[in-house]
Amino acid sequence: MEIIIGLLVGLVGGGVGTFLFQQTALKNKSQKIVKDAELEAENIKKERILQAKEKYLKLKEEHESASKERERKMQSNEDRLKAKEKTLTQKLEEISRKEKDIEKVQSEFETKHTALDIRTQELDKMQQKQVAELSKISGLSAEDAKNQLMEALKDEARTGAMATIKEITEEAKLNANKEARKIVIQSIQRVATEQAIENAVSVFNIESDEVKGRIIGREGRNIRALEAATGVEIIVDDTPEAIILSCFDPVRREIARLSLHQLVSDGRIHPARIEEVVAKTKRQLDEEIAETGKRTCIDLGIHGLHPELMRMIGRMKYRSSYGQNLLQHSREVANLCAIMAAELGLNVKLAKRAGLLHDIGKVPDEEPELPHAILGMKIAEKFGEKGDVLNAIGAHHDEIEMTTLISPIVQVCDAISGARPGARREIVEAYIKRIKELENLALSYDGVQSAYAIQAGRELRVLVEAEKVSDQRSEELSFTISQRIQTEMTYPGQVKVTVIREKRAVNYAK
Repeated sequence: MEIIIGLLVGLVGGGVGTFLFQQTALKNKSQKIVKDAELEAENIKKERILQAKEKYLKLKEEHESASKERERKMQSNEDRLKAKEKTLTQKLEEISRKEKDIEKVQSEFETKHTALDIRTQELDKMQQKQVAELSKISGLSAEDAKNQLMEALKDEARTGAMATIKEITEEAKLNANKEARKIVIQSIQRVATEQAIENAVSVFNIESDEVKGRIIGREGRNIRALEAATGVEIIVDDTPEAIILSCFDPVRREIARLSLHQLVSDGRIHPARIEEVVAKTKRQLDEEIAETGKRTCIDLGIHGLHPELMRMIGRMKYRSSYGQNLLQHSREVANLCAIMAAELGLNVKLAKRAGLLHDIGKVPDEEPELPHAILGMKIAEKFGEKGDVLNAIGAHHDEIEMTTLISPIVQVCDAISGARPGARREIVEAYIKRIKELENLALSYDGVQSAYAIQAGRELRVLVEAEKVSDQRSEELSFTISQRIQTEMTYPGQVKVTVIREKRAVNYAK
C-alpha cells in the first residue's frame, strides 16, 4: 500500500515537475517571440519612416521643379505680353498719325469737290445753252439728233462688223481648210478600201434544173417549209441553174443560202429534214457571228469589249446601210478615227473603239422606236463603255450635243466612209425630197428670185434681185442660208452656197 502510494506520489510529482518545466519553457519561448516581434516591428517602422522621408523628398523636389517651370512660363508670357503691348502702342500711334493724314486729305478733297461741283454746274448751264442754240438753228430737238446719230453709228458698226467677219472668216478658211484637207486626205489614202453595193437578193447556183423540182417538192411542200423556217422568199423561175433568195434581212438570206447548199449536197430534201438543217445552220451562223466579232476586235487591237458587244459587231457582217456593208464600214471608220486621232494628238485606242461601235444601234435583236445613234449609246452604256465613247456614239448624227474631242472625229470619219463614190446609194424618193427641201429653204428668203440645187445637192446656187438685195446683203444671205442648212438638214459631205447678184442695164436704139 505504501509502495503504491509512494509510486503515486512519485508519478504525481514527476507530472507536476514536467508541467512546471513545460510552463517555464513556454513562457521563455513566448517572451522570445514577443522580443522578436518587437524587434521586427521596430525595423519595419524604421524602414517605413525612411520610405516616407524619401517620398517626401521626391515630392518636394518635383513640386519645386514644377514651381520653377510655372515661374519660367509666367515670365515668358509676361515678356510676350510686354512685347505685344509695345507693338500695339506703336500701331496705335501709327493709326493716330494716319487718321490725322486722312482728315487732312479729306478736308482738301471736300474743298476741291465743292469747287468741282460749282464748275460742273457752270458747264451744265453752258451745255444746255449750247444745245438750245443748236436745236434752234437745226430745227431738231436734242432727242431727235441723238437718235439720228445712234442710227448712223449702228449702220457704220454693222458694216464694219460684216467686213471684219468676212476678213476673219477668209483667214480662218485659208488656215483651217489647209490643215483639214491634209489630215482628211492622208486618212483616206491610208485607209483605201474597195466598195461593193449589197442588194436585197442572193442568187443560189445549182448544177442542173432537175434540182429545182426537188427543192419545190410535191405540191410545193418543200419550198413552203423552207420559206416558213427561214423567213426568206424563194423564187424559182426560168433562170437557168439559179434560184433567187429575196429578203431585206441579210442574216436570214445567208441562213437560207447555207441551208439550201447543205440540203442539195446531202440530197435528202423533205420538210422534217429542212427544219433540222435550218436549225443547225442558225446555230452555226450564231457561232460564226461571235467568232467574226471576236476576230474583228483582235484585228483592230481593241480589248475589253463585253461579249454581247462583240456578238453585235459580228452581226454587222450581215447588215447593210444604203447598200454598204456595216461591218466593213465600221472597220473603215475605226481605222480613219485612229489615224485622225494620232494626227491630232488624241487617244488613238479610244477613238478607234468609238469608231467601231458608232453604228452598234443598227444591229440590236429588238429595234425600239429610237434613232440608231441614241439606241447605240444606250446599249454601249449598258455594257460599261466609257463616257467619251458614249458621247461619240450618240452625237455622230447630232442627236445629242458633242462634249468630247473624239465625237467630231467619229462624225467626220463616218461621213468620209459613207460619201466615198460607190460606197452607198440612196432611195430616189429620199434624194428628190432632200433636193426640194434645199431649194425651198433658199426660196423662203425675201429678194431671192430662184434657187437651184446642182451636183447631187452638194451646191446650191441662189439668184437674187439686184434692186432688193445689195452686195453686202448677198454676203449675209449666203452665210445665213449655209447656217440654216447646217442646223436644219441632214446631208452627205458639204453643201456650197453661192449667191449670185446681177445688175443688167437694158436700152433699145430705135
